[in-house]
Amino acid sequence: MKIASLALALAAALAGAPAFAQAVPQIAFDSVPDAIKLPKDMYLGEASGVAVNSKGHIFVFSRGNTRGPAYAAAAAQLLEFDANGNFLREIGKNLYGWSFAHAVRVDRDDNIWVTDKGSDLVIKFTPEGKVAMVIGRKQEASDEDTAPLKHPNPPLPAEDGRFRQVTDVTWDPAGNIFISDGYINSRVAKVDKDGNWLTSWGKRGSAPGEFNTPHSIAADAQGHVYVADRFNRRIQVFDGDGHFLRAMTIDVPFDRATKPVIGNALNPDATSGTFSPGAPWALCITPGPHQVLYAADAYPGRIYKMTLDGKVLGTIGGPGRQLKQFGWVHEIACPDENTLFVAELLNWRVQKLVLHP
Repeated sequence: MKIASLALALAAALAGAPAFAQAVPQIAFDSVPDAIKLPKDMYLGEASGVAVNSKGHIFVFSRGNTRGPAYAAAAAQLLEFDANGNFLREIGKNLYGWSFAHAVRVDRDDNIWVTDKGSDLVIKFTPEGKVAMVIGRKQEASDEDTAPLKHPNPPLPAEDGRFRQVTDVTWDPAGNIFISDGYINSRVAKVDKDGNWLTSWGKRGSAPGEFNTPHSIAADAQGHVYVADRFNRRIQVFDGDGHFLRAMTIDVPFDRATKPVIGNALNPDATSGTFSPGAPWALCITPGPHQVLYAADAYPGRIYKMTLDGKVLGTIGGPGRQLKQFGWVHEIACPDENTLFVAELLNWRVQKLVLHP
């Protein structure tokens, strides 16, 4: 095994690729057929988010429920299923905040939180489905300046209390709320449990503590905050006050002939970019006492099981359209170490994975 690992590292170096640090095992797993069951004449769009509550109920945030134009259509629908995947209800039908679904999370009290990239809102629902808190503000439909957000480089200064293409949300043990914001502002916001804005940190860049598309966020039992700094191809870790602790990269060998699920051939040697190998799109940390981290990339299209200090323990799956394959995993729910739910954009579905490590 050591000889094989050295050979892979040498081959990568000779090819000008990153010196991938470790060859790791593939984790055996099954994908449960028909993990969620939609009622007649209801369909998912791009499945951008998935979460699981304490009862095992599954929440899916989908870019469905729209027949609008390709550009500027409202594309967000929040659905709940029981632990067996049976449809229960739609939450927030015709909600003012629905625009373009991004992520859904469930907190320790079973409140349901969504981030909507199109309306720039973070919305908290009670377990009963009542809107309990709104953070941010949607652009006014009556304002003559209302238009798609621009992406200047460098971005315009961020504003406390507002987001620009927000991506994800998590909490520390004290109930503080951490929000990744996002495609334009490139920062993390901290809000207390009552919704009061506390602080934010980060700006566009590649230095420690800077971000280029903070796309997913998670917190561990110690209150450390893990940010999927996607374009910079790294996971950054901070304490609850935004002090940088460390950065972790996913450097695992893969078949360099692997083709993406969609699009032209990609550069297997890329060390930055949305589709660079190991660029984290989604993060999930399991409940304690022994916590592990799961992360996913779009290319080569795998899920990675990791320790909280960044060691990759194994890989799961690969790119494709069949069961046990992935088409742009956008969010992961990990209710325990060996059960994963993955929401995929390209395949318009949620898979339930049962791991056999």
